[in-house]
Amino acid sequence: MSKRQIRLFLIIGIVYYAIIDVNFGQTQNEQPEVLSLNPGEPKKMKRTDSEWKRILSSAEYHILREKGTERAFTGEYDGHFEEGVYVCAGCGHDLFNSDTKYRSGCGWPAFYEAMPEAIDKNEDNSFGMKRIEIICSKCDGHLGHVFNDGPQPTGIRYCINSVSMDFKPTKEPETK
Repeated sequence: MSKRQIRLFLIIGIVYYAIIDVNFGQTQNEQPEVLSLNPGEPKKMKRTDSEWKRILSSAEYHILREKGTERAFTGEYDGHFEEGVYVCAGCGHDLFNSDTKYRSGCGWPAFYEAMPEAIDKNEDNSFGMKRIEIICSKCDGHLGHVFNDGPQPTGIRYCINSVSMDFKPTKEPETK
């Protein structure tokens, strides 16, 4: 095989790779939801960054997608104690029953127990601290952190940003 044939073969291979595999730098649009292979797990929700920016408020985006934190004692749900369910503000996934909420004094809504399979945990070593981050198991939105200083029966404190949640009351408020 001559040098010219080898060079031509390499050029064809590179062009083929660029067309088939790289797709000229175009990204594929992700589907809004991807089904889990495990039937017991909730469906994972996948969205592009631009989709999240379009559907979330700037505060929700900052906390849920950029792992931000709201200032202590400023959140809507810190002193909120109605009956119902707290859900993820990003995807509506049920996270906490109101009967597991308590006054921790930390400045953020605190719960001693999450709903089954509602959250996932990640190690968080940001800001020179070693903590456990909690995220929504459906959309991977940042919710807050979990600590081992909560009340019984679990001894756990889920410290959650109010902005990362919405509230669904058990019963509708009475109107006169």
